[in-house]
Amino acid sequence: MLQYNLHLLLKLRRDSKSGGAPHKPILLLAILELVRKGEIINNRIEITPELVLEFKSIWSKLVVTQHSPNFALPFFHMKTEAFWRLVTKAGMIIPMTSSNSIKSLSALKESIAFAELNKDLYTLMLDAASRTILIEALLERYFPETKVLFTSKGYNLFSDLEHQMVAEDAAVYQKRIQELKETLNKDEFEEEIFIRGGVFKREIPKIYGYHCAISGMRVEALSNAQMVDACHIKPFALSRDDTISNGISLSPNLHRAFDRGLLTITADFIIRISPTIAESDSPFSLKQFEGKTIQLPENVRHFPSTENLSWHNKEAYRL
Repeated sequence: MLQYNLHLLLKLRRDSKSGGAPHKPILLLAILELVRKGEIINNRIEITPELVLEFKSIWSKLVVTQHSPNFALPFFHMKTEAFWRLVTKAGMIIPMTSSNSIKSLSALKESIAFAELNKDLYTLMLDAASRTILIEALLERYFPETKVLFTSKGYNLFSDLEHQMVAEDAAVYQKRIQELKETLNKDEFEEEIFIRGGVFKREIPKIYGYHCAISGMRVEALSNAQMVDACHIKPFALSRDDTISNGISLSPNLHRAFDRGLLTITADFIIRISPTIAESDSPFSLKQFEGKTIQLPENVRHFPSTENLSWHNKEAYRL
């Protein structure tokens, strides 16, 4: 089983230009790393910010050619390999370019539910010893000159993004996003925003101790499932702001209510419920939270921006 799957991984179909496209082996290494970290827990390889981030991180260590680190390409084109099967969403057709490639990351996410590895390969990935053999073989075959950097403790993309969101002023962050938009191509910028959105979704609940700031709900799951949402106070499409000050941790139902203006939070952190709603008495009613103060992060530097809250009061809240 091991030898057969090693043969498949070491004979990947790749564009031969510039020494061979590195995309497929980088994606496989990213999957192996997320299996090792316990972030991929079944044989459904979904298109997540964590996988794209791992792909970009490993790419930054191993790839020295001028290839573009486009995640969508290998995820789609891996279908030409015997061990990879794409599963489309019900009723969806994969939109492709005239050259039979995938159009973009958004096109991939809209049409693909997940990919599956062959069962034997996934079983090998779950076993620590076999996983090490697969990683070392991929590194030796495709990245012999840079393989020693795979486990290096140098630049960490996740830590860098985390620092930007937690420590940077919103204006500095917004300027950074604008500069990225101007310097990256469309596909690269889309993937950059997708990754940053994933880091934001992780950081905000962590800052709030995984509690809903309004209801106080906290559910601990044995898996890495997220039970509270990271909510932008001012929508990212308008603000280009993923910093901690533009986020608040809310349960899914209250997140939707906040986004729809059915409730708001004042600049002094008081909850107001829209007078436009009518609801029956229920343990789940919104009106039970009227006039209460939200639960705030321990560090005052992580409090939500009063400027953004005031924007929500004026522009989103339904009076």
